[in-house]
Amino acid sequence: MEEIASSTKKRKLAYVGFTILIVLLLDQWLKYYIKTTFTLGESRMMINNWFELHFTENPGMAFGLELGGSWGKIVLTSFRIIASGIIFIYIKNLIQEGAKTAMIVLVSLILAGALGNIIDSLFYGRIFSESTYHTLATLFPENGGYATFFRGKVVDMLYFPLLDTFWPDWIPYFGGSRLQFFRPVFNIADAAISVGVFTIIAFRKKLIPTPA
Repeated sequence: MEEIASSTKKRKLAYVGFTILIVLLLDQWLKYYIKTTFTLGESRMMINNWFELHFTENPGMAFGLELGGSWGKIVLTSFRIIASGIIFIYIKNLIQEGAKTAMIVLVSLILAGALGNIIDSLFYGRIFSESTYHTLATLFPENGGYATFFRGKVVDMLYFPLLDTFWPDWIPYFGGSRLQFFRPVFNIADAAISVGVFTIIAFRKKLIPTPA
């Protein structure tokens, strides 16, 4: 029985590592591609205009939101690092307690997403040149990066305007103005966090056993 339990724990730990590795590889590859082939603010429609790659950077939170100032950036990055440590410990406890594999994988998605944006915050300012509206960024520029350690900007690029139209003219105040639904620009790391969180909330009764 102990051998079976040990094998199960190793298998679940492997799922954790695989989930984190895949998310980080996809997230960092896409960020590198965007950073080195798009100028800041550049957009390209993809897959029959189904969605848009729109290069933007933010010094703050997910989905293009910001936490003001340089110190806000340092505080947010520090919080992400601490939160990631707590999530990692939580995953270890889930494995020890025999939690469902689906639950472990979903929490691993959240951890992977946090780590993906931490990498941007910690290292991108050191290893990339500044992205501008006219020039592409380069990796490991001769004159050094655009910011110090901890102050890198998070790269966002995924834009899904599910509704992009105009308000009818007869509507007071808004009439004639542009109407867009789901305007935030995000990245794969943000998506991993959102999928993990919302799936756990939606299926919490199945994923988290109720104590007898």
